[in-house]
Amino acid sequence: MKFSQTDANALMEITSRPELMFVRGSGSWLEDNNGKRYLDFIQGWAVNCLGHCPAPVVKAVNEQAAKLINPSPAFYNQPSIELATRLAGASCFDRIFFANSGAEANEGAIKLARKWGQINRKGAYKIITFDHSFHGRTLATMSASGKPGWDKIFAPQVDGFPKADLNDLDSVRALIDDQTVAVMLEPVQGEGGVIPATAEFLRELRRLTQERGLLLIVDEVQTGMGRTGKLFAYEHAGIEPDIMTLGKGIGAGVPLAALCAREAVSCFKHGDQGGTYNGNPLMTAVGVAVFDTLTAPGFMESVNARADQLSRGLNELSAKWGMKGERGQGLLRALIMDRDDGTAIVDAAREALPEGMLLNSPRPNLLRFMPALNVSADEVAQMLQRLDAVIKQLRG
Repeated sequence: MKFSQTDANALMEITSRPELMFVRGSGSWLEDNNGKRYLDFIQGWAVNCLGHCPAPVVKAVNEQAAKLINPSPAFYNQPSIELATRLAGASCFDRIFFANSGAEANEGAIKLARKWGQINRKGAYKIITFDHSFHGRTLATMSASGKPGWDKIFAPQVDGFPKADLNDLDSVRALIDDQTVAVMLEPVQGEGGVIPATAEFLRELRRLTQERGLLLIVDEVQTGMGRTGKLFAYEHAGIEPDIMTLGKGIGAGVPLAALCAREAVSCFKHGDQGGTYNGNPLMTAVGVAVFDTLTAPGFMESVNARADQLSRGLNELSAKWGMKGERGQGLLRALIMDRDDGTAIVDAAREALPEGMLLNSPRPNLLRFMPALNVSADEVAQMLQRLDAVIKQLRG
């Protein structure tokens, strides 16, 4: 299959793409239109939690597509009930609303918090978020995000998202007023540079929000579904949030997300929330297959073993090349470099022969690693070895 840039120009230009086209994938590997293979440590930005074309997902899609695809969210369907029951049973939440993307789930969380504020806090609507956070690309979720420059792109922003500093409780406390309804954060800021909220900060934040009668919303679009070594990242701190959003890994590559809330917060009235494809049986059947795979005996132990291996290997590379260490949780990790050559490393790794490698550099001095949760020990070792060779090639 030949790649044609002329044909590709029919796609709207939204990002810079290399002139290659992927045609198939299996596990941790992708293959392009020229037959070249790539070791994938991006996995759709932590989306493909079971790798490319995993057997449980393929089986679920094939079987469900032959039975029922979308009867409309105006009716119940069995896979959505099964997945909602599993998520509620494994978490501190009681009610689940299914969506198509993390941004849509976060938009729903914002709406739910504001609705709760109308009912319980005299119309309070402000949601405190954090600098360098990322919550999506809708107008409201871009406004909630703390990504530099986003306040100007599609101005004016949606009002009501004052920004605090992660791991600084005083900065949160200083922003609370009588119009505040909630605090919303990522347990690990992914796009911001793989910066974890400390367990102590999360516990203090939960205490503060409870004392002030505010909701606590955790955006687990990237951290949820096993990415940090537990099914949900909030579990590391031993807290119970009021609202949680899920995306990416919940569908292992298909468009699926979830808004999860405790019963006392679930205040939508009929017509307040909906969506044409929300909770359709084709996608939620995949979600059931993914959930059952992630919660099978021994799976999380393997995730944590590979996370330890990756962390150790990155620290060894850091020491060898005079870098500044690594950070993260589970299989969401970053190598902190001593210079701004992240893009050069990403390009060189992708273009390497005979096989390439896919890495991500969210900041010029940072590499982010988001492999499949079932990545093998050999594949982690291969990635570390190849990364060392690329760094040597560029730095001599």
